[in-house]
Amino acid sequence: MSSDIVVIGGGMAGARLARQLPGATVIGEETHAPYNRVLLAEVLAGRYGPEVAALPSAEVRRGVRVVRVDRADRVVQCDDGSVVPYSTLVLATGSNPVLPPLRGLPPRELPDGVHPFRTMDDCLALGAAVREGTRAVVIGGGLLGVSAARALAARGARVVLAQQGERLMERQLDPAASALLRDHIEALGVEVHTECRVRGLHSDGGAVRAVELADGYELAAELVVLACGVRPRVGLAQAAGLDVRRGIVVDDQLRTSDPHIRAVGDCAEHNGTVYGLAGPALEQADVLAALLKDAPLKDAPVADAPAAGAPTNAPGTTAGATPQPGRPTPHPQSSDGTGTGTGTDSGSGPRYTGTRALTRLTLNGHGPLDLATFGVTTPLPGDDVVRLTDATRGAYRKVVVRGDRLIGGILLGDLGAVGELARTWEGDEPLPSSPLFHLLGGS
Repeated sequence: MSSDIVVIGGGMAGARLARQLPGATVIGEETHAPYNRVLLAEVLAGRYGPEVAALPSAEVRRGVRVVRVDRADRVVQCDDGSVVPYSTLVLATGSNPVLPPLRGLPPRELPDGVHPFRTMDDCLALGAAVREGTRAVVIGGGLLGVSAARALAARGARVVLAQQGERLMERQLDPAASALLRDHIEALGVEVHTECRVRGLHSDGGAVRAVELADGYELAAELVVLACGVRPRVGLAQAAGLDVRRGIVVDDQLRTSDPHIRAVGDCAEHNGTVYGLAGPALEQADVLAALLKDAPLKDAPVADAPAAGAPTNAPGTTAGATPQPGRPTPHPQSSDGTGTGTGTDSGSGPRYTGTRALTRLTLNGHGPLDLATFGVTTPLPGDDVVRLTDATRGAYRKVVVRGDRLIGGILLGDLGAVGELARTWEGDEPLPSSPLFHLLGGS
């Protein structure tokens, strides 16, 4: 019964479960009602109010932190002194922002003006601090860092984006696409530094004043945004003795090494992959809700998981990204990843078999720039690559084909072709014999 289900975490995955499992107890640390974190950059930019990011109503015990999971007695202990029993426990604890090991950055109490960018509180604090002409430095040039830099520039800040890697969004984009993205970001007034290692922060009176680079150069700063990635929150699971690698290890039924405990979202590791994206988290929540509604929990053993460090895919493929046969459940597209990854088995109910995630981002400014990436974008020997580039319009399209399958792509500019390409990729079906130029909008 749903009344015996306890969910730790009131984020997107936890809230999704709460709406599908009436009577379940959902415990969340944040005091805000559940919200769509994909929209935080738009809230920071001032385009939306916080209320626009709110998710449909879900019953969550807010502002309460679970401090211990007692597997023997099947109870969770909370920081307000309450003890909550469960028959099925779901860990939806999400992830924490990575705080880089910088001089002048204490791990527990950040200097004034230094902010991660992960939660609504982070977003509101940044929004309250930024003013026209505020000198801001964003550390990290991935998807989150680019989004934060664009949002602060929209608020009139003087933004410097410091990226340690060779290019922006290097995990998603090839050099040509990244160069176009950089041109667009710089046109918004953002100063971009790549291959730029940050050494430390300088503060005065407890407030940040400058960012020091490895070569000794200092960037004046009144605001510093830490956009250096995220790390799954697995402390509760580790303390409870569950199997944890990078994330909490789960099987296709989202079961952990304890059959009475499931895990979904950013904290979960499925088939060697921790997704860290909204789309997979929602898909996992949907599969788990269907499983928990369909049948009572059985004390069945957890399916075998690959040994720690074992490869889960051949080189050049995306770990855990290919769903098994089954009818996919579609989800609305979001800026940090969507796809299809559910399957069904008539003998044992729904399964989560991985997510084929598509990343989308829209950067507004002097003409918006739309970006979409999916699958494998770095070809192997023998792969075919089709590219179309329109420098005058700032458009770039690339797809990678292996045999008769579309395995990945990058699109910048007009995304009119992304729907058909995404459907072709998600379906994992043989490509037609006709050229792919018509899919890319070519003639």
